[in-house]
Amino acid sequence: MPMKITRPTLLLDKQKALQNISRMAAKAKQNGVRLRPHFKTHQSAQVGEWFRAYGVEAITVSSVRMARYFADHGWTDIMIAFPANVLEMESINELASRINLHLVAVNQDTVTALAKGLRHPVQLSLKIDTGYRRTGILATNYAEVDAIVQLIREQEKLQFAGFVVHDGHTYKQTDADAIQTIFNTSVYQLRQLRNRYKAKHPNLQLSIGDTPSCSIIEALQGVDEIRPGNFVFYDLMQQRIGSCTFEDIAVCMACPVVAKHPDRGEIILYGGSVHFSKEVLLQEDASTSYGRVVTLTEDGWSEPLEGIQVVSLSQEHGVVKATPEQFSKYNIGDLMGVLPVHSCLTANLMQGYLTTEGEVLEHLTGLPQQLVS
Repeated sequence: MPMKITRPTLLLDKQKALQNISRMAAKAKQNGVRLRPHFKTHQSAQVGEWFRAYGVEAITVSSVRMARYFADHGWTDIMIAFPANVLEMESINELASRINLHLVAVNQDTVTALAKGLRHPVQLSLKIDTGYRRTGILATNYAEVDAIVQLIREQEKLQFAGFVVHDGHTYKQTDADAIQTIFNTSVYQLRQLRNRYKAKHPNLQLSIGDTPSCSIIEALQGVDEIRPGNFVFYDLMQQRIGSCTFEDIAVCMACPVVAKHPDRGEIILYGGSVHFSKEVLLQEDASTSYGRVVTLTEDGWSEPLEGIQVVSLSQEHGVVKATPEQFSKYNIGDLMGVLPVHSCLTANLMQGYLTTEGEVLEHLTGLPQQLVS
């Protein structure tokens, strides 16, 4: 690594991230759909700038705070793809006064509160549940959708923009055909909804966003917009699903080795759940993996090593199980590279990046606190 690392640090390979962005942008262009990437994965103004070279002008975020951060860095077309939090009306109004703001609603109460509190026009989409069952209006609940659309139509400050879907249940799949089926089902139900309202709203937009679908499926026609986010970094979960290869994963944790226990073949890392999160992958042998170990190199890292992996996490500690051969390769004070299970959560916890080229990148929470010395 180009700088001395003294504590858990999230490394970022800029070239891999650029390749991931380029690949997704090319797929969107080939399919004639708008790429509105979800910036909740990286939450970095500097990483966000990398997208502009690939024609990205509109973005997605997950909170009002994140929208303000990216608006302050020059983004003027922002969708908050989380049910509108009407308690933040003051901040919503401030944003709507200076950017093209897109909000999302899942019920009539939110629409009523927005209509009462908004001082500037906003685009409003309805979040539709096509199978994930987290939140959203069921795609087949036409009575509810009819009522909300009529309510929106009556409001001066609300412009009905269309329908959005997040197929989070693709994250539980490892079969490409199953992911294709989920995508096809969502597109069919979205198009049914658009056909229902297109007479009075001819320009309704259909927006779908999940990294597995957008990565695995080649033909993304049938919608107007895709909103993947995790693809910029990828991670072990996406590799397991089939969205990417190990070579596409653009982030890696560098953690100091602080203890070794030869009697049980375990290495203790300074790097726990407050750094990685508690996301875990179940292995084929029923064991659990909280991260795959790689060899750190001068300009990046290797593919995952066999015979060694992170098997448990507590708040600050990471426990690595290793074969005798792998165990002997590490000494106290060494750095161990670990690919994260879920890069979005790891990046959110680490709050900053050190690129493999030695550049420190910020996070919306500010510059990383003493990543290096």
